[in-house]
Order: sequence, then C-alpha cells, then structure tokens
Amino acid sequence: MVLLSWPVAFYLIHLEGEARMRRYQNTSERRRNKWCTMLTKLRVLQVVVGLPFLLILLCLYVVPFGTYSPCVQEKDKLAPKPDFFGHRGAPMLGPENTIMSFEKAVEQGAHGLESDVQISLDEVPFLMHDYDLRRTTNILEVMPNASDEQSSFFYWDFLSTLNAGKWFADSWIKPFFGMKPLSEADRERARNQKIPKLSELLEIARKAKKKVIFDLYTPPRSHPSRSSYIRLVVSVILDSKIEQHLIIWLPGSERDYVRSKAPGFQHIGRLFTIERLTKEKITRINVDYKNLFYNGLKEYKAANITINVYLVNEPWLFSLAWCSSIHSVTTDNIQVLKEINHPYYFMTPDFYMFMWIFLDILSAVFIVAIFYSIWLRESQSEKILQGITSYTETPSVRSLHEEVLRVEETR
Repeated sequence: MVLLSWPVAFYLIHLEGEARMRRYQNTSERRRNKWCTMLTKLRVLQVVVGLPFLLILLCLYVVPFGTYSPCVQEKDKLAPKPDFFGHRGAPMLGPENTIMSFEKAVEQGAHGLESDVQISLDEVPFLMHDYDLRRTTNILEVMPNASDEQSSFFYWDFLSTLNAGKWFADSWIKPFFGMKPLSEADRERARNQKIPKLSELLEIARKAKKKVIFDLYTPPRSHPSRSSYIRLVVSVILDSKIEQHLIIWLPGSERDYVRSKAPGFQHIGRLFTIERLTKEKITRINVDYKNLFYNGLKEYKAANITINVYLVNEPWLFSLAWCSSIHSVTTDNIQVLKEINHPYYFMTPDFYMFMWIFLDILSAVFIVAIFYSIWLRESQSEKILQGITSYTETPSVRSLHEEVLRVEETR
C-alpha cells in the first residue's frame, strides 16, 4: 500500500490541480457552466480512486484485531516439540519402503516408522505403497506384460527378486524437490534394495524400540487372504516378538479381534467424531494436516486425544503443528525438521502488538510524506502557472485572449 500510495497521491493531487487551473481560466458564463460540469467529474474521479484506497488501508491497519495464529502465544504455553514418524522411512535419504529407508529414519532419530502393507498371493505381508509395481521396482524390465497387475497378485518368491532401489538412485529426476544428492556409498546401497517383508520392518523397530504405524491394504476380492488378512498380519506381528505397545494399529476392521489377541496394541483412528472415538475406545487420531487450518483440532485436544498429523514436510507447516500442540507428525523430511529447535514465526502477544502498531505508524508516516511531497511539487507548479495566467489578465493581453476565445466559441 505504501508503494501504491505514490501513483494514487500523484493522480489525486493532479486532479485537484487540474480543478484549480480550470477555475482560473474561467472567463465567460458558458465556460463557467462547462467548468461546473468538469469540476463534478474531477471530484467523482477523486472519490472513485481515493476512497477505495483509504478503505483498504484502514482495513489493513485494523485487520490484526481479527487475526488468529497459534504461533502468537506466551512462551510458557508452547507445547513440546512434536515427535516424528518417518513416512515410508526416510524417503529423501533412501528408496521408500526399503530397509535402507527405515534404517536412515532410525539414524535420524525418528520416534516411529510409517509404512504400507500388502499381502502377496502366498500370504506374505510385504511393504509397498502403490497398487502396482511399476513406479518403485524394475518389473517393466523383468516382466513387462504383467506390470499392470496389482502388487498383491504376485507370489513372494517373485516379489523378493525385484529391485526396489534403482529408480531412486539412477533417476535423473529427483523424487523430491530440494533433495540433496546421495553420497556414492548411499547411491550404491540404494541400487541394491529389495522389497522387504513386514517382519523385516518389525525387526528393525524391535531392536531400535521404535513405534510402527501402517496402512493395511484390503486384498482384492479373488485374493486368498481376502477374509483373513487382519488375522494374518496380527499373527506376523506377534511372532516378531516386538513389544505390543510399539504397534500403532490403524486398520479399522476387526478391532475387537485385534484387542483380544494383542491387548497391548495402541489403536489409532481417523478424523472420527469424539463420540465414536470414545465408543471404540480410541485415544489417538491420524489426520491430514489441512485439518489444522480450521480450528487447530481444539475439541480433540480438549478431549485428551493424541493427534498425529500427516504429511508435514515444510518447516513452516511443522512450526504451525508445533504451535498448535500437535503431538507427532508424519514426514518425508525428517533430516530437516529435526534441526528446528523453535517454531518459525513464533512471537508473544505483546511483541505481535508492538510490531503491528509500529508498522502501522511507519507506513502511515511514509504515505503522508508521499502525499505531502507530491502536493508540494504540484503547488509550486501551480504558482508558476498562476503567474502566467495573471500576466494574461492584463488589459491588452486580456482583450486579445477574449478575442481568441470568442473565435473558438464561434467555431
């Protein structure tokens, strides 16, 4: 608005100068009538240009009264830093859903590991996000005719032979914007990654004492594990000997069965109503970060619901989650977010008020100075023109001037 005030001030003051100059040039009744019409038009233009500018400026000056930000709060009310769940491991440091990726996430201090579980045709739970194998494996080279087949319609003996890392290590397009180049050792390691079993992820988590959360895909209708996949996965988890409290159970099916077989699992739901969460005895939710923008999930925090937000990759978004007292986030960018020791844009209400008033006053001073400088310059120009007009008002010059005007009116 300060920058915009320059052309606005120039235009408004120029219109005012134009009105005054026409007043001095008024000599006849007919020209006085034209002058009144012209004056009205000039005033209308001033209002059309100046009034919206003034209203918008006033709105900007007072809008902080209605602005809410969770990062404007007292320092002693700031919640602890949220924990991290590595989304498919650490996918900026290693191929997603591979052993390398999960080990990198552990090295970066992840609180937990997030993954996606599918069931092979011979009932082996394995880690794969996509419904087919084309993006993250070399199936197009090995078996191109079957590349469109769903991932769960292959036997584990075949799945275990696929390469799951060359797409990441050798691609000339980086999987993530801003991803740092891999070292040669990491690049070589990535090239040799395979599709892992769920049991391999559980072994990493068990040794590092990390939590595990996963999406469990329902097998297709003709799949042999269609009706038993929940029980199959629970059995694999129990056989791994991982501590039950490290499992964050997300699948919504057969929760009663899961509770009976593994009472130590921590159940987590989606963005259900608080009444439903209470009825299903769920004290955690896993929600999209966009739900933060409405009211910060206040009602869930008031009900002592533990909140995990996905997918949080940008420092500003992580700062918003931190200021909103979110307990944990799922991220691709753990290596960057872990370095943040204080939320971005955090300020106390007193400092926020000081900055707001200070910038309002500063901008007002600049705008007034701009208007004054342009008015001063136009006034000086107007005095020069008035001097010229006064000269033309002398008897000899006036008679000549009136004769010219009469000729013009005759034409």
